[in-house]
Amino acid sequence: MVDHADEENVNQVVDDGKGYEPGYELPLLLFAGFRTLIDRLHARLATEGHPDLRPAYGFAMQAIGAQGATASDIGRRLGVSKQAAGKTVDRLLAVGYAERTDDPADARRKLVRLTPRGYDALARSAAIFDELRAEWATTLGIDRVRDMEAALRTVVPAETAYRLDATSWLGGA
Repeated sequence: MVDHADEENVNQVVDDGKGYEPGYELPLLLFAGFRTLIDRLHARLATEGHPDLRPAYGFAMQAIGAQGATASDIGRRLGVSKQAAGKTVDRLLAVGYAERTDDPADARRKLVRLTPRGYDALARSAAIFDELRAEWATTLGIDRVRDMEAALRTVVPAETAYRLDATSWLGGA
C-alpha cells in the first residue's frame, strides 16, 4: 500500500489554508475507512484459508449471486464489459470459488455458480465484517457507529446503496 512517501502524505489536494476541513477530505476519509475494513477483512481471510481472495472477487461473487449468472449478467452488475467479467470469472474458476454449469433453462447458456469454497469465503466475510463493526463500536461507541450508518443511509440514495459496480470506476474488475 502506497500511502506515504518520505513521511509526506501523498493523498492530498493542495491545501489552500482556509482553516477548515476541505471538502475533498470527506471522500478520502470514507474511502480510507472502506479500505481499512477491506484490508483487515482480507488479512483475516488469508489466515482462515482464503489467501488468494482479492477484493474484486468479493464484488464478482456477489454479482454471481445464489442463483448463478452468465458472464454478461456479471459484467452488467459490475459495470464492466463481458470480457472483463470473463477474466475475473476465469480467475475465480482457477482458484476454486466458482464453477461453470449448464443453464437448466437454456442449454445454449453457461452459468457461473459459486462453489462451496466461494460460499465459505462469503460466509466468513460476513462474520468478519460483523467483528470489524464491533471493533469500531468498541473504539467509537455503538451510538456513534449507528449514527454514522444512519447518516450515510440519509445521504446515499437507496437505489445506489448496494451497487456492485465500484470496479468500473476503480479501474477494472
